Amino acid sequence: MKRTLYNADHEAYRETVREFLRREVEPFKDQWDADRWIDPTVFARAAKAGIYALQIPEQYGGAEESDYRYRMIVCEECARINALSFNTTVSLQDDLVLHYLLDLTNDEQRSRWLPGFATGDLIGALAMTEPGAGSDLRGIRTTAELSGDHWILNGQKTFISSGIMADLVVVAAQTDPAAGSRGFSLFVVERDTPGFERGRKLDKIGLPAQDTAELFFDDARVPAANLLGEAGKGLHYLMSHLPRERLGVTAKAFAVTRAIHQKTVRYCRDRKAFGGSLTDLQHVRFELAEMKTEIDIAEAYVDKSVHAYNAGELTPVDAAEGKWYVSELQKRVIDRCLQLHGGYGYMAEYDVGRAYVDTRVQTIYGGTTEIMKEIIGRDLVAE
Repeated sequence: MKRTLYNADHEAYRETVREFLRREVEPFKDQWDADRWIDPTVFARAAKAGIYALQIPEQYGGAEESDYRYRMIVCEECARINALSFNTTVSLQDDLVLHYLLDLTNDEQRSRWLPGFATGDLIGALAMTEPGAGSDLRGIRTTAELSGDHWILNGQKTFISSGIMADLVVVAAQTDPAAGSRGFSLFVVERDTPGFERGRKLDKIGLPAQDTAELFFDDARVPAANLLGEAGKGLHYLMSHLPRERLGVTAKAFAVTRAIHQKTVRYCRDRKAFGGSLTDLQHVRFELAEMKTEIDIAEAYVDKSVHAYNAGELTPVDAAEGKWYVSELQKRVIDRCLQLHGGYGYMAEYDVGRAYVDTRVQTIYGGTTEIMKEIIGRDLVAE
């Protein structure tokens, strides 16, 4: 069946994205992985080309375009060339940080931060996770106390994507220990904030070019004007923005799964064994057929989710279903594709080998598979 998600405008945009990646990303992505660092100047060029930050209002330098299908196209084209570290960093801006700034900032804050995001000169990060608080956000122990015209932050964050590169970090902190779930707030911590230090760049098994870091706050003095939204609503803000984050994980997972499967089909056609191509073997054809069927069926849910998001109707449960299922499908399909490549699949020069380690985290970040099932299960019981 022909996919009907996109129209002519989207396909024209695809050509823009493809040309940008061909010129600015594909020649450098392997070196970025080797260096464990993406050249930050590429994000200014990406923003100028309209690769991300499209939703920023025109008055702040953006295109004011909220159609998520454009984001899907970036995911698909990055997957096509296996530029997964670059895509993850772009997703962090589009699917996480930017939406906090668009939804929760006041006019003064928008004027300070959005123009820099629109030009790609400011890179953001979201700091929720702590050594003792991952999926359980109520376990956050970083504190913030109001002192005059500053908030004083103390605590530690870990596994923070783009934590080294980020110019702005949205930090979740406890502001009223006695208030329970209403005792958390969000703050924007800027690069040169006194008392804010970055720890080591963490050594991950995948996505090497996409930096992940520890962050430390030792009496960090954050201006009161950098409170994001209202004090005490931080946990609510985090929960309400998770559907977009999880849709972003689903989009990346689906795009990479499709791309790696297509590359595996081509490999099996070309690979000679037992006097013919691998695709002459019925078992190989069955493997490829089963994977394609699963991917095509998942595509229907992914496209439905995109339409629901565009209409403002994507629920936390809908997003949780897509996130766990498609990321687990990705893990299963890429593992089978690697097996079909044989020893070559284990080599880093093959996209399937890199994707195998680069995408393993997708069932973990943005909420683990187990947490997604709990969200769905609780909703079922409540009904």
